[in-house]
This record gives sequence, structure tokens and C-alpha cells, in this order.
Amino acid sequence: MFAHLKLAGLAALGLGALLQTAVASAQSALPPAEVITSAAQASFREFVDLLALPNDAIVPEDIRKNVDWLEAAFKKRGFTTRQLPNSGKPMLFAEYPRQNPNSKTILFYMHLDGQPVVPEQWSQKSPWIAVLKQRNAKGEWDTIDMNRLYGEALNREWRVFARSASDDKGPIMMLLAAVDALKVAGMEPELNIKVLLDSEEEKGSPSIGIVAKAAQEELRADAMIVNDGPKHASEKPTLVFGNRGNASVTLIVHGPKSNLHSGHYGNYAPNPAMRLAALLASMKDDDGRVTIPGYYDTVKLTDVERKVMAEVPDDEAAVKRQLGIAKSELVGRNLQEAVQYPSLNIRGMAAAAIGEKVSTIIPSRAQVELDLRTTPETPPNYLFKLVEQHVISKGYHLVKGEPTDAERAKYDKIATLTLRGRGTNAAYTPLDSPLGAWARAVLTKTFDSPPVIIRMMGGTVPTDKLVDALGMPFVIIPLVNVDNNQHSFDENLRIGHYLDGVKTFLGLMRAAY
Repeated sequence: MFAHLKLAGLAALGLGALLQTAVASAQSALPPAEVITSAAQASFREFVDLLALPNDAIVPEDIRKNVDWLEAAFKKRGFTTRQLPNSGKPMLFAEYPRQNPNSKTILFYMHLDGQPVVPEQWSQKSPWIAVLKQRNAKGEWDTIDMNRLYGEALNREWRVFARSASDDKGPIMMLLAAVDALKVAGMEPELNIKVLLDSEEEKGSPSIGIVAKAAQEELRADAMIVNDGPKHASEKPTLVFGNRGNASVTLIVHGPKSNLHSGHYGNYAPNPAMRLAALLASMKDDDGRVTIPGYYDTVKLTDVERKVMAEVPDDEAAVKRQLGIAKSELVGRNLQEAVQYPSLNIRGMAAAAIGEKVSTIIPSRAQVELDLRTTPETPPNYLFKLVEQHVISKGYHLVKGEPTDAERAKYDKIATLTLRGRGTNAAYTPLDSPLGAWARAVLTKTFDSPPVIIRMMGGTVPTDKLVDALGMPFVIIPLVNVDNNQHSFDENLRIGHYLDGVKTFLGLMRAAY
């Protein structure tokens, strides 16, 4: 019944009334709280062992070790498994042994690879040797005995520090611990459960679409749940209906054929760094809005969607203090609205040198790397073409590679603009979808409170490729603490989030869809 509630009805009732509209019997009983905690605690030794395996996707041998370890962990719990071939970096498919033809099937997607590390940046012996820490009275992190994690009453504020603790090995272990809790309690899932573990997510999942299509029959399901990324900053259960994609663009403004002495040729030879700075400045106004014609025009937000976004409990004053900014850009009315639009970000610039190696020259070229976050209405090629048209409108002649002598003689302004790869599309499940209503009701019942609803998060996960390959709706249910330092040094996972993550998986597994 509640799987077919429509957004109009939910909007009229208010999300806070969802408990009254959900069917109470939709979720079977969960294991007792002490069983959930015990199963989570029993999984910590495995978690630490898994964290000890380096998992940078550029090292196939390390990826294979992670896949082998995880395959054994799933098999131990009765799952059938298969390593999906992927040029020496296999992905892992696992399926829960009990399959009920009358039940719906959910595919859980996570990833086993992690970001590269710079060991000397970490406040511990090695990013691969997990440590347990707690805050002291000064708010600093003190290392405590890891054995306390295994034999004492758990402190929800303790944290495990290691690469991939939160992104994404923690959620994988939460799922395994949830299965353990079911077995101890003598319970079975109400769903058919499948799992796909990506081996290249941190590299943009270049092969996920190909691998998924090749394993289409095995991966067939009624819906997909992505368990990646942090919960909302309020730390409330969080339900996300989509994510932006990304397009990487390189822009090079060409100057003289070689670097020139600035004393001899300053005021005579145009400086490409100056020109690039002016070109970039023409793309955004002082309020941070992209000024390229048409950049935002195709994004149309409904009143209901704006209402949902306004209800997200963002403390924007606290966000600004945390970021160290006095004023936000004015693309949307609030943080949630801002990330519904495509962005244009400078992620790196280069021209000649700075610091001790600086010299008095006019550089021969200036380069910028842009990332354009895409939305469902603004795919990579659409945004790239708008940027290209803007550069041309500013008087630039575009060339591939280095300009020829003939081109240099003919054109004053010369640039190279390149879309690196094909980019990734955004993906989005409507707020009034049956899957969204089901997940919303499950989280509400599991935690006795409605979740924070995010229309579309700003970051990128490879949902577009999976949706294209498998043709199923999806939602994202993030599980880890927002201050987990993912992609950086001192990555960590809060124990309270681990326990709640296990409970989240149990709530989902025990709810008929």
C-alpha cells in the first residue's frame, strides 16, 4: 500500500506524518537491540582485517586481494558469489541464498576500492593499520587500545581511523554484520538480496556499465540502493534521490611560441595568463552565478521540490563557520537548491611558476582544469558546448593541440578546449516514486523519525551507468558520519554510525517492498 503513496499526498500531509500513513505491518520485527550490538561488535575484527588491505584501484594485485577477502566473507555467511571480470580488477557479485519468487529483489551497491594515500600526512603509523581513537577534554584525538573495541561496552563516540573506514568498507561490513544478526535471531530477510561491489569507484567507475551489462541477468533486481557517502550534517537518517554527474574540461590559452623576458617584451607580447584570468572572470559574476547564456535555463524545480529542500535541516550559519566563508554564492535560495543546478568549478590552474622557482617571464601558455557538475537536464556535452560557445564569443579561435605558425599569424586569441572523456550524467529518481515512498517509510519506522530527504546530492557516484545498464530505479542511503575525512588523510568512521548502519540494513532487509 504505502509503496504507492504519491508525493502530492505526502506534501499535503507533511513528511512528519509519514508514520501515520505507512502500513505498520510492512516491516517485520527486527532482532533485539542487544543482538544487533553484539553482531556489530563481533564483526569489528573482520573490519580491521579488511582495512589492512591496501585498495587503490591503480594496483590490480591489491584489488584482487580485497575481492578475494570479501568473497570469502560473503561465502562464510552463505552467499553465492562470483567475481565479475574487469581487466584484472574484478568486481564482486553476491546473492543471499534464500530467494523467494514472491518477494521483490533489492540490489545493494557499494565499492571496495579507496583513494590513494600519502602516509606521512596521517596521524598514525600507517593508513592501513586501523587505530581506535576518542576525543579528550581539549577536543583532540587520543589513540586508545584497539582491544577495547572487541571486549567492552561500546562507546558510540569512538572512531576507527584508516583508509576506506567510511568510504566504503565500513558500509560493506555493516551489511555483513546485519546478516549475522538475522542468523543469530533466527530471522530471514523479507527481500531477495543481491550485492554488487565496485572495484574502481574512486577512479570514476570507467568499466561499471560494461561489467553490469555483461552480468545483467545476475544483477537483475526491482530496485537498487546505493550505500555511499555521509549522512546529512544533522546525523539523522538520510534518503537521497539522485546525484549530479561530472564533466572534466581542460582550457589552454596560448601565448607566444616560447616564454619571453618580461623586461624585453612586457607591454608588447600579450600574456596568456592575464587573458585566461579575464576569460574565466567572464564566466561567473560576483554572486557566483554562471553567466554563460543558457547554463541554468533547463533546470525547472517544482514548488513541491522547493518545499522538500527547504525542510532539510541545514544550519547554514554553522556551515559557513565550518567552511570559513562570510557569504555563500547565490545560485540557489539555500544549500540544497544550490546543488540542484550545474556548477562550473576551477579545480587547478597553471602558468609558468610560483614560489622559489618564479622568474620574470611572460609565459607561453596558461592552463585551467574545470569540473562541471552536471544535472539530469544538463548532460556533459550540453554544458561543454555552452562553454565552447562562450569562449568563441570572447574572440578566441579554437585549435587542437599547439597552434601552427599560420594560425598564430592569423588569429590574435587562440585557445584549446577539451572535454576529457565522455563525462558522467546525473541520475535521479522522482520523489513520488514507489521506491522512494518505501525507503522513506522503512527509515521512519526503523528510527522512529522521518529521514532527511535530499532531492539530489552534489557529489558524483556512477548511478547513471548502472541505471543505463540495468534499467532499475535507485535511491542513495548514506550511512557514515559527515566529518569522516573521506578522500583525505585521517579518514574515520564513528562507532555510533556503524551501529546505526547495521540497524539500517536490518530495517531494509526486513521490510517487504
